[in-house]
Amino acid sequence: MTPHDRQLLDAAGRGAAAPVAAALAAGAAVEARDGDGRTPLLLAALGDHLAAAGLLLAAGADPNAPDSREDTPWLVTGVTGSVRMMRLLLPAGPDLHRYNRFGGTSLIPAAERGHTAYVRAVLDETGTDVDHVNRLGWTALLEAVVLGDGGARHEEVVAALLAAGADPELADHAGATPYQHALRRGFDGIAGLLRAAGAQPGAGR
Repeated sequence: MTPHDRQLLDAAGRGAAAPVAAALAAGAAVEARDGDGRTPLLLAALGDHLAAAGLLLAAGADPNAPDSREDTPWLVTGVTGSVRMMRLLLPAGPDLHRYNRFGGTSLIPAAERGHTAYVRAVLDETGTDVDHVNRLGWTALLEAVVLGDGGARHEEVVAALLAAGADPELADHAGATPYQHALRRGFDGIAGLLRAAGAQPGAGR
């Protein structure tokens, strides 16, 4: 790694647009990697640094470049919940069929974290599969129930997923449905949403 590469990685992580531009002009590699395999664009995406990310994309940065944990600039937008970064990356052609280390799309961690605006935007604007099942056997709907807190944000996420056509009876590997998980966890609001969408207590597929 050259000194200019280090400068670029540092500047991208801090969201310092002028130093990013200077490092690129000095010959820094746009796909330089830090010790965790993260590119400047991935660091900028993690910090939601739009100006820095825009400069990197203009220089040809890859929105699909994975780090050592199989995260990519695109996939981490689901973790941060940044609709602005998601929209900035979209014209660069992110691969919607590249999955994180759990075998999930960006939608799944967004649902888990209660990022309602992101959930709605990524479904409306990308055609991401609302019922994609990750390696844990969970869909976005299951993660919103199993790993959510049952509060207003996760209720909104569940409502958004159901409105986008999520299957309320798609069960996990153990055969438990989102509705059954909601009942077990005492999430009455979410259970009501799932019931209204046609979920049955003993159903599952």
